[in-house]
Order: sequence, then structure tokens, then C-alpha cells
Amino acid sequence: MLLSSGKFQSKADEVLREGMETSPINYRQEKIMMGKTDDCVTLEQPESDKGGMMLYTSGTTNRPKGVLLPQEVLTAQSMSLLKAWSYSSEDVLLHVLPLHHIHGTVNALLTPLFAGSTIEFHFPFNASAVWDRLAAPFLPNPDPARKPITFFTVVPTIYTRLLSSHSTLDPELQAATKTALNPSNMRLNISGSAALPTPVKSAWTELSNGNVLLERYGMTEVGMALSCGLSFADRVDGSVGWPLPSVQARLADTETGSVIKHGEEIDPLTDRERLGEIQLRGPTIFREYWKNAAATKQEFVDDADGDGKWFKTGDVAIRRNVQGAGKSEQDWANGPLYFIQGRKSADIIKTGGEKVSALEIEREMLSLPYVSECAAVGLPSEAWGQKVAAVVVLSEKGKTAGKGGKAWSVMDMRRALKEVLANYKIPQEMKVVEAIPRNAMGKINKKQLVKEIWGEPLEPISNGSVKLNGMAAVEVPNGSV
Repeated sequence: MLLSSGKFQSKADEVLREGMETSPINYRQEKIMMGKTDDCVTLEQPESDKGGMMLYTSGTTNRPKGVLLPQEVLTAQSMSLLKAWSYSSEDVLLHVLPLHHIHGTVNALLTPLFAGSTIEFHFPFNASAVWDRLAAPFLPNPDPARKPITFFTVVPTIYTRLLSSHSTLDPELQAATKTALNPSNMRLNISGSAALPTPVKSAWTELSNGNVLLERYGMTEVGMALSCGLSFADRVDGSVGWPLPSVQARLADTETGSVIKHGEEIDPLTDRERLGEIQLRGPTIFREYWKNAAATKQEFVDDADGDGKWFKTGDVAIRRNVQGAGKSEQDWANGPLYFIQGRKSADIIKTGGEKVSALEIEREMLSLPYVSECAAVGLPSEAWGQKVAAVVVLSEKGKTAGKGGKAWSVMDMRRALKEVLANYKIPQEMKVVEAIPRNAMGKINKKQLVKEIWGEPLEPISNGSVKLNGMAAVEVPNGSV
């Protein structure tokens, strides 16, 4: 079935003219009314096994591609999550995500439907409406129809907005929402689709009386691939956990391409953790990009073991053992955990022969009280190949935290990071902005961000500074504080 609103019917007609193997029903709805219910819904078995879904990649690092997800792949993704996250018919899930991303479809719709869970839609997201719904069962004289929300999976920016608005609620609502978030009521709260800042995770844990956010890793092509466990001890800060049930995962060294075997995570020559591209295979992996055979071929690599090709995710990670983690009854959640370092094309900055994770820098910067939002990026540098720069939204405290009550500056930033980051990882430039653009899932298009802020690639000028759209900006040498 191809569902379309009247506004996008012309696009639906265009798709139908493509000459598909099967002819889908085109259901046109002029306007979808919120709160409307049907008297009777009949579920029927599909007549073809070639059904499925096509979602587009987010387009934050490359042009969006149509990802074909056959019925068996979607089923495998759901079955994997059913085992890992223990969805049940007793769960009540609050859905505030768009349905054109894998997070909103597989995690928050298809999988809970497999389990017979109840799903309530509150889209588009509104912080006040979400707090009201969470609090409803715990207010005086509650409506019996409003059951406690047991399952909540959203992106970090939503948790940030909820946290920032909580203090504006009246005391009765604040108390009720805290009760709603308690682990005894909300069984599982999950964060994904973008990196979770440590301060946000800590603040949510405190507000919810210890309900630690579970982090996971996935993408349009693979559904969910890695996840922390249900045990609080397995929700390690900065980690996305272990390969989910039925998912095979490995790391391919970003320098040599060789597979990093378990026990070989440390480079014996440098004594540093080895960076590897995450590669995946198994029944949860997509088959092909829509009308893009070249891209499909490029993203898969053969294996001599004969068990199938590996999908190259383009995401870089390290693997490490963490004391106390991986000891739960979940048989898939054990061994070394994965820690995402970022997209190979946008988040791994090569400066002076070193590889720097933008996500590591962002995590440390966001732990400072002067920074509300930030993005670490790599800029061209004749001296270093690339240099680290930061785009920052200052907090209210940061606006007056500099010398003499001025705004927090690049030198203030470098001094603050000196104790937590190696010198070559500390940004040499900082640009303060009012807001950092994000897509619907909270992701930042860093290539576009660099273009908007710094313009075209930086051109050296004679006095040792660099030229930015006709303006000169001083470049702080690596290692300076």
C-alpha cells in the first residue's frame, strides 16, 4: 500500500509510474485527523513476499539514498529488539518521533506491535504535552484510561528540551512527572539517533531517581545493531553496548583495513586504542539501495569465510572492556563494549598525523557549564592537514564567563579543556552562534555547517592567519593554551 496525503499525491503518482514488480494500492487521504478511530480493522496476510518498506538515509554526510527493507529484514530487526529490550503486551509506549526514520518505525512502531504493546502518538513533539501525559496517571483523581507510560525512546535533543522545561512546571506536576519517570513505573527509557551528552544523561538519571538512559546504535540500512543491556550496570556512559541478537559485528582498522580481533584493541606500537570501522552482517541488514547498484556494491565487502558480505557502516568505533559490565543474564550483552567515535567522513579529524574523534571533544565540551550546544569539526590546515575547530552555543553562564564579564572565549575554552584532552585534540578555533541547525532526529550536517560558517576552504594569507570570506582570523598553534 502507498499511503499519501493530498499534498504529496503528485509524488505518489511519480513513484507508481516507476514500473514496479507489484502494483501497490494507492490510498489517498486528504487530511489525517488526530484522535480518529475506526470501528473495525481487519488484518490480512500479504499476497506477496516482496513487500517491505523504503526509507531514505538522513543525508547528513552524503546525498540521501533510498534503502529497501524487505519484509523479512524488518521482521528480523523487530525480533532482535523483542529479545533485547523485552517488549510486552503490558508496555505503553509514548511515540513522539517522525515515521520517516528507522527509530520511529522499527523501534517505536513495528516492534511494539509485534509484542501487542499499546502505542500513543504525540507528534509533533511538545514538551508541555509530553510532561502532561507522563504525569496524568499520578495526579489526584487520575483518568483510569491514562495508563503509566512504560517505554520511551527519543533523541537527545528531546531529553534536553524536557529537562530544560521541567523547572517551569507547577509543583504538583513536577512531583507527578518524577514519579512517572521512576524505574518502578517507566520500565525503559532509550536515547539514540545522535550522541547523548553526559550532562543530559546525568541530569535525567537524577530527575528520574536513577532511571539511567539506555544508549544504542543503528542506522537506516541496518535497524538497530548495537545496544547497552537492560541492567543499569550495562548502561555504560559513552558506550552503545554490544551486538544485538542475530547481529554480527566487527571492526576493520581504519588504517590497514585488517579486522581487529578480540584482544587486539590496543596498538602495540603506540599503546593507543585502535580505531575501526564498524562492519555488520546478518538477517537484519538491508539488501540494496533503490536504483543505485553502484552504491550498494561499494558499501559491501566480501569475506573468505563464505558466510556472506559485510556492510561497511562508515562509522568508526573503539572496543574496550569495562569492569562490572556484561555480567547480566542477557546472553548477548557480554565482552568488550563498543564506543562510537563518529562518522568516518565527518567526525574523524586527521591533524598532524593524529586521528581525533569529534564526538570525544563534543562530550568534554558539553560537560562544561559554559556550553549549551557544540559541534567539533575539521578545517583545512597547511600545517596540520586539518585543524580542530568548534561551533558553540554558549549557555547563559558562558555569555559572561570570560575575562571582565565578557563572553567565554577560545582561550577560555582551551584552558578549560587542557586537563581533560590532549593538546592536539583541543580546538584551535571557536565560533559562537545562536543555534546549530539539526534535522528531525537531532543530527548535524557538519559539512553544511562548515560551509555556512567558514565559507569555502580556508586560504592561507601571508601574515600567518587565514582568510575567512575576506576577514582574517588568528590561528592558535597546536599545543597553545
